[in-house]
Amino acid sequence: MKKKLLLLLAALTVIATAFVITGCGGDEEKADWDYIKENGKIVVGLDATFAPMGFTDKDDNIVGFDVDLAKAVGEKLGVEVEFKSIDWDAKYTELDAKNIDCIWNGMSATPERAEKLSLSKEYFNNKIVVMTLKDDVKVDKAEDLANYNIGIQADSSALEAVKGNKAYDSFKDKIKEYKSYDDAITDMQAGRMDCVIIDEVLGNYKNTKMDNALKECKFDFGDDFYAIGFRKDDTELTSKVNDALQELIDEGEAAKISKKWFGKDLVILQDYEEK
Repeated sequence: MKKKLLLLLAALTVIATAFVITGCGGDEEKADWDYIKENGKIVVGLDATFAPMGFTDKDDNIVGFDVDLAKAVGEKLGVEVEFKSIDWDAKYTELDAKNIDCIWNGMSATPERAEKLSLSKEYFNNKIVVMTLKDDVKVDKAEDLANYNIGIQADSSALEAVKGNKAYDSFKDKIKEYKSYDDAITDMQAGRMDCVIIDEVLGNYKNTKMDNALKECKFDFGDDFYAIGFRKDDTELTSKVNDALQELIDEGEAAKISKKWFGKDLVILQDYEEK
């Protein structure tokens, strides 16, 4: 009798252990869209200092173009969208640890990121542009910049693009680097600079705060397409977000969100191609 009781207890212990392991590990075993459905939400990781894509406002709320667009996608998918400020340098680690479910914050689509992530379609086209307050500043080609005093932010993606231009030597002495674009624009307003070279997304956002006084010159330094990054195996989730973005474009909602932040429609949807 005692032996049978011991065997029964041993069997119950094995069943209970299996139940606990299965119960605790269930969420970890789920992946891709099933994982999002189970949680009922998608956690978006972002650097909450990148205005106007995603940033913290004066009331400590995370706001921005990407924030509004992500919320609209969440509504299409029937899930809540949670925003989590992360260390941008640790974005891949945060994603792999499932602390976040995607990286959505004006992230450039690059070959390195395509290698590590499942990238959405390119949904936004940023450019490095020349903007001015003057009607007589005409920049139709890079060499024209030699005729003007140019403001640019130090250590910016715009400065990197400018230095890579083949005509850089012809106008590099006309460039003044600033700590921030606000400082560069202030100097342009004071007449000390003729133009600024700036990310189009930031320039258009600044323009909405300046009664659209800034004018964009004909020449630009090229495209910089943005995409959303998911875990490499989360291809179903990537596809569902792509479909939701297409619906928002077709309905005009994506254009409405873009115009709110930039004054014009900058939303696209195209397959990522290594450039």
